[in-house]
Amino acid sequence: MAHATTSAQPQGATGLLLLADGTAIWGRGFGAAGAKAGEVCFNTSITGYQEILTDPSYAGQIITFTFPHIGNVGANPEDVEADVPQALGCIVREDVTNPSSFRSAQHFSEWLGANGQIGLSGIDTRALTRRIREAGAPNAVIAHAPDGVFDMPALLALAQGWPGLEGMDLAIEVTGADTRGWQGGKWTLGAGYAQMGEGERPHVVAIDYGAKHNIFRSLVEAGAKVTVVPAKTSLEEILALEPAGVFLSNGPGDPAATGAYAVPVIRGLLERDVPIFGICLGHQLLGLAAGARTTKMHQGHRGANHPVKRLETGPGFGRVEITSMNHGFAVDAATLPANVVETHVSLFDGSNCGIAFTDRNAFGVQYHPEASPGPQDSFYLFEKFVSGLKAPAAAA
Repeated sequence: MAHATTSAQPQGATGLLLLADGTAIWGRGFGAAGAKAGEVCFNTSITGYQEILTDPSYAGQIITFTFPHIGNVGANPEDVEADVPQALGCIVREDVTNPSSFRSAQHFSEWLGANGQIGLSGIDTRALTRRIREAGAPNAVIAHAPDGVFDMPALLALAQGWPGLEGMDLAIEVTGADTRGWQGGKWTLGAGYAQMGEGERPHVVAIDYGAKHNIFRSLVEAGAKVTVVPAKTSLEEILALEPAGVFLSNGPGDPAATGAYAVPVIRGLLERDVPIFGICLGHQLLGLAAGARTTKMHQGHRGANHPVKRLETGPGFGRVEITSMNHGFAVDAATLPANVVETHVSLFDGSNCGIAFTDRNAFGVQYHPEASPGPQDSFYLFEKFVSGLKAPAAAA
């Protein structure tokens, strides 16, 4: 389908991306039927579309895949990163083919439909991506009508009425409801998810702001015992669990909005010198707790090929890691206090990708060292965090 800038509907079009400025981009719908409003972003990964679509950090977003062949290996129950997928839907160039992987358990379109996510194919994704690069991530409605009938005025009102991610707390909508122990380790072909071994392990309390499951698996792989708690768990409740360290997870929305309830808890942990490790939104919240500010990015970073340079002195200084990213906000490094240093920086745009306190064991990174999908250059961060914690026997 052609990339149109008017409301003229091509023959056979059953899918529509309607931007808030009135631009209509027509295509072929698949997956779930209906209409949803959100922010349109793009992801440059060439693998792992199922992990991406189930990452809770994509709540409120419509994902444009720059790689043209999405859905070609089908879907399966192992390659998911959350119990409930949160992305609104996806936009792809080519029509989805029948699955070509021996691991496939379901056609991609059927899997999307079962998850309530809308798909749109036949789109000039290169043109849409350039538009996002130049003008920023727009608000829009993604719609799928199998009969090809769209109520354009109503859809435009929906797109224009969506308030945008800035100022929006979405972590509270995607966090888990209950405190729970986490058991599974990392996945390997033929063996599935590893089980946590016997023996004493340092206890990590992971605050779930919309976490990917592979983060918890990576903590287990690094040697931790993990308890996952909801986003609004109080400082007293966390301390009652007697953590050796606290992990701050990734998640969606504006960190300043989530910080209204999260930052006081994190500051309380810092005051008690509890070791802390934050990823993505957790990294931003740690920055806010330190006294820094966060800002909305023009287009954000989303993909599995982002180069990050290590600035911290010692082993690894100057090393470049290829990382997986998914964020639309960033810590403003210029606002960091004297006791917090910048440890990592993006080689794409110079934005902050890591911080560390100089007077206590607390650090965070903007990217995703657990990958899934993506490179595994940064797994050392889990080992760094867990190895610095005291196991129960050593703490006695």
